[in-house]
Amino acid sequence: MIDLLSYGAFFLTMALTYAVICLGLNLQWGQTGLFNVGVAGFVAVGAYVSSILTTPAIDGRLGGFDLPIVIGWLGGGLGAGILCFLLGALTLRLRADYLAIATFGAAVVIQLTLLNLEGITGGPFGIGFIPRPFGGLAENPSLFAIANLGVLILLVLVSYFALQRLTRSPWGRVLRALREDEEAAKALGKDPVTYRLQAFAIGGFIMGLGGAAQAHFIGFIAPDNYMPTLTFQVWTMLIVGGSGNMRGAILGAVLVWAIWALSGSLVASVFPPDQQARAASLQIVLIGVALCLVLLLRPYGILGEAGTVRAPLRRALRRDLNSHSEGQKTDV
Repeated sequence: MIDLLSYGAFFLTMALTYAVICLGLNLQWGQTGLFNVGVAGFVAVGAYVSSILTTPAIDGRLGGFDLPIVIGWLGGGLGAGILCFLLGALTLRLRADYLAIATFGAAVVIQLTLLNLEGITGGPFGIGFIPRPFGGLAENPSLFAIANLGVLILLVLVSYFALQRLTRSPWGRVLRALREDEEAAKALGKDPVTYRLQAFAIGGFIMGLGGAAQAHFIGFIAPDNYMPTLTFQVWTMLIVGGSGNMRGAILGAVLVWAIWALSGSLVASVFPPDQQARAASLQIVLIGVALCLVLLLRPYGILGEAGTVRAPLRRALRRDLNSHSEGQKTDV
């Protein structure tokens, strides 16, 4: 029973770290329409900055700041947010597939930089001994896992309510207006580059925050953790849950991580150890099949934006049509 409780807490904690990352992508794509396929790079920046700030001194690698974990998380978020701001200032005038190519190239550059700057990042050996929240409870696995889960639940709630407030504000409505009809938004005096740059940077901050939390929960990071597969995972989570819906982003993260974890256990039991590469490929295939099924059955995702944006718009249009009809009857 204790082992089951610990595993459940471990599973949910990992899923919620992805939920935070997915919330950042939802702001960029779901609300603003920015096609960012460099998610893995921004998550890596958040993880590495936080790890460097909080780990003890190690010979041959930059570190030793030994700062509190909260400072590390904020530093990781700021690092990713600043990088997004700088990259966005150069690329946000590009559209659709051009922006995707630019962000993917940035992620590849980041991954290669982490791999080669051994004096800062540890190179291919990565960074270990990353402090975990409530590390003093490590002797009690169940209590330790539950305490960490509580921290991640709090982080997800804070991120969710902050982004929900932003997207429901006039600022958030401008983002959706730019996504749907840029020319109409520009006619109202809104600067597309400024608003998109703000959304891109804030989304990057949230991604970096999620990456930092994930690094401190796992306790070890390496460049191989931030391959393009991570970007594929996060995009699948957002599409399955429902792009444009904050609750959908969280739900999608939990569901897709469950499929990923269960399929990993399944293929590991089927394939021998010398065929693990084939097993990893099969995991991606299973995620792709799940994504296709969702797109066929629920084109907008399980909790799509239709329930949060399109439905209220339809009700408003229906009221206007009814009012117009009643006015015509009165005139007659």
